[in-house]
Amino acid sequence: MLENFFSCSTNADLFCKAKRCFQKTQENKLTKAQKTHIEIMDTTLRDGEQMQNVSYTPEEKLTISKILLTEVKVDRLEVTSARVSEGEKNAVIKMLEWAKSANLVNRFEILSFVDKNKSVDWAKSVGIKRLNLLTKGSYKHCTEQLRKKPEQHAQDIRETVLYAAENEIEVNIYLEDFSNGIKTSPDYVYYLIDELLTLPVKRILLPDTLGIFNPFDTYEYISTIVNKYPGVHFDFHTHNDYGLATANALAAVKAGIKGIHATVNGMGERAGNAPLDEVVVGIKDFLSVTCNVDEKKLHKISRTIEIFSGQRMANNKPIYGKNVFTQTAGIHADGDKKGNLYGNRLVPERFSRKRKYALGKLSGKANLEMSLKELSIELPEDKKKVLLQKIIELGDKKEVVTTEDLPYLIRDIFETPQTHPFQLLHCSINSTYELKAVAALQCAYQGKKMEADAHGDGGYDAFMNALREILKQFQIPIPELVDYEVTIPPGGKTDALVQATITWQLPKKEQQSSITTRGINPDQNMAAIEATVKMINLIISQSA
Repeated sequence: MLENFFSCSTNADLFCKAKRCFQKTQENKLTKAQKTHIEIMDTTLRDGEQMQNVSYTPEEKLTISKILLTEVKVDRLEVTSARVSEGEKNAVIKMLEWAKSANLVNRFEILSFVDKNKSVDWAKSVGIKRLNLLTKGSYKHCTEQLRKKPEQHAQDIRETVLYAAENEIEVNIYLEDFSNGIKTSPDYVYYLIDELLTLPVKRILLPDTLGIFNPFDTYEYISTIVNKYPGVHFDFHTHNDYGLATANALAAVKAGIKGIHATVNGMGERAGNAPLDEVVVGIKDFLSVTCNVDEKKLHKISRTIEIFSGQRMANNKPIYGKNVFTQTAGIHADGDKKGNLYGNRLVPERFSRKRKYALGKLSGKANLEMSLKELSIELPEDKKKVLLQKIIELGDKKEVVTTEDLPYLIRDIFETPQTHPFQLLHCSINSTYELKAVAALQCAYQGKKMEADAHGDGGYDAFMNALREILKQFQIPIPELVDYEVTIPPGGKTDALVQATITWQLPKKEQQSSITTRGINPDQNMAAIEATVKMINLIISQSA
């Protein structure tokens, strides 16, 4: 019986291998010409900035545009709206100065309006060569918002487009509220497209302005448009009101669209737009489609936008969220250990990230072993069992245990009581209104004591400035702080515990590129200081 089973298993394995080989051969038969290429237009700096409480400085916009075009390699950037403010004008001028030196001016676009010469003149004054002209894509918007007949609106569009052409500025056309228009007034939509095709228009952009489409609607309506107007370049612009922006983007690509709009982290008005990373990975993994985006750079631009915007994304955000490549359930970690049994195409290395294994009440032995392996720590089986039980107990108390916490837990459980190598003996921080904060501290290491004091822009900055002086004297490597997050439990009062989570970039000679440490204390500064002292002792233990 067992022999038959193993024989069948072997045959099944051979069949699967043969099937994969055949599929690979078929994929290779698709020439580059046969594969569809999709343009990716990123609108993080225009539509994405319409997210509440988000605003970028000219310097930040320049940095973002450089990363998106030269590293992420999106095809086009929509960077602002015409005639918004002097600040926006200065930001565009700064970006275009760089773009000229990099020969990338034709990759920049701005949203413009049907105002004949005003938007065009504004674009010309900053050096922009392409406009995305906002027109009305539904009869209701045309007649009720503009209070004009379709023929009048078409004539106004014609005047604006021809004026742009006279000034050697290329025009794409947004059909605002297209999704409602194609549902309720398709004859109006077709009339307007017919009129546009008599003008020097490069692309027609079809937005689901209010996020009302589902993937079935998207496929049906986009297919109809694409088939009715073969050879015309249509883009699709999705909004995420129902959480379907990525699915709608993929449906549009399958229906034959030639360009997709997206924003980094799904930034945008209301529920935002289609997230760039999800769109790029989705069309690559599920459709026979190519695009120019370098997916290894998606995590970098996501982190950059998170920092500049001040908007932290959910930890479970697909592709780039902090938890996406963290295995929590013990059975999953066990499967990874025994042959990547729970793996899929979204491997972390694909996006320049690493697999993590969470430690808590749901952890199993495999989680612990994978985390110990990452730290190059070996323990006998009996000690692993005791350590795992302690981790589960802490998880039941809602305490967070990270891979970096393991050396501390091991010392606490198995080693004789002793102090950590580096100690903070005394610390005083004084913050005064309209004056710089002052910190004075005393530390001990290898039997020696050292004191230092320093000023800083805030209490923790003053502490770090003083600490650096001491670490230099003790010849302890000084890492760079790359992220600092403070969390307080929902509903927390003034005496609530504060958790400071700090990520550090280690010197290149260290094995790990970065570490994250946490401190918990009712005082925010002291929570950060606890996390910092943990970091120092981790560095010492790793270099020992």
